[in-house]
Amino acid sequence: MSGQESTEFDPTEHPHRRFNPLIGKHVLVSPHRTKRPWKGQTEAPVLAQLPKYDAECYLCPGNTRSGGIQNPKYQDTYVFDNDFPALLSSPLPTQRTSSEPPNPMFTSSPVRGQCKVICYHPRHDLTLARMEVDDIVSVIDGWKGIYIEEGSMLRESSSSEGHVQIFENRGSMMGASAPHPHGQVWTTSYVPDEPATELHHLATYSPPSTPPASHPRGLDGKPHLLLSYAAEEVERKERVVELDESGWVAVVPFWAVWPFEILLLPYKRQIPSILQLTPEEQEGLARIMKKVLVRYDNLFSCPFPYSMGLHQAPLPPIDPTKEVAQTHFHFYPPLLRSASVRKFLVGFEMMGEVQRDLTAEQAATRLRDVSEVHYAEKVGVDQ
Repeated sequence: MSGQESTEFDPTEHPHRRFNPLIGKHVLVSPHRTKRPWKGQTEAPVLAQLPKYDAECYLCPGNTRSGGIQNPKYQDTYVFDNDFPALLSSPLPTQRTSSEPPNPMFTSSPVRGQCKVICYHPRHDLTLARMEVDDIVSVIDGWKGIYIEEGSMLRESSSSEGHVQIFENRGSMMGASAPHPHGQVWTTSYVPDEPATELHHLATYSPPSTPPASHPRGLDGKPHLLLSYAAEEVERKERVVELDESGWVAVVPFWAVWPFEILLLPYKRQIPSILQLTPEEQEGLARIMKKVLVRYDNLFSCPFPYSMGLHQAPLPPIDPTKEVAQTHFHFYPPLLRSASVRKFLVGFEMMGEVQRDLTAEQAATRLRDVSEVHYAEKVGVDQ
């Protein structure tokens, strides 16, 4: 390596590492690998048109779920307890005492929680990308209701902490067991590792230099990691996919791991949770979310699979001014080259650090370049 001639670094051609200050980890970027041929596994794209109502669907209005409970003939969003929850809401079991001192290498502790499902819409064939903005506003209202209810339940219990995680797995490639538009909410008696790591880095953020006066500050008047980052992305524009005047920006983050990963966040002010959204900001969130998901579907002309998660204050804030959290959404889609070729996190990525080929800037350009009109509407598909 020492005998190679020096060349000027080009991030679109040369391997390099990028740092994610939100979780304190790196990603290896290898843009030259986009030229390699693909002879690996391919997935069958989901292109079939779905009916507006499916008599065999567990989530459609009026149908009976696998647990034997009948859904009401709901007309808006519908929330119910998951029939097969990963957590139990029963009181914590008493741990057995032992005369031997505990071994820190083999510790475990009981947890409790609750898992809910939220059906976004009564129509079986609609996704967030195909819904009207008002329908997505209703979904956000549904998220708010669960967040308040679950947060209040935790605060009324003996535990003084906990976390409400709102997320969606879209598509069978991401493990969704039903195509009906829905998401989930898991409430835990603790703060899980991923949001806990983000909150730690938000709380300990110290800017390397004084941010420009034009950059908004946090509710405590100090520079805020995600506000400063969002302001920089809006100014640079190279990774911005969508911008809404209500104060939301969707970017392929500089440190993105997944090929077409999106970070959706406010850029005008700190919003600790979705409960602090103004009506204009909530409508703007619905509007920009729909635009992003239409671009996803149009990229490979297929229902784009993804996992989406909302990160915000772990529980509804009692005093928002004391929160370091900034509401933001992560979208992690697996597709890499087409509707049938996905990215795998294996090998070096499991043993060393995560890696990507397509740069974040190239991914953002490709998403910006697709049509804003959903491909199904262009060809006259009635969904």
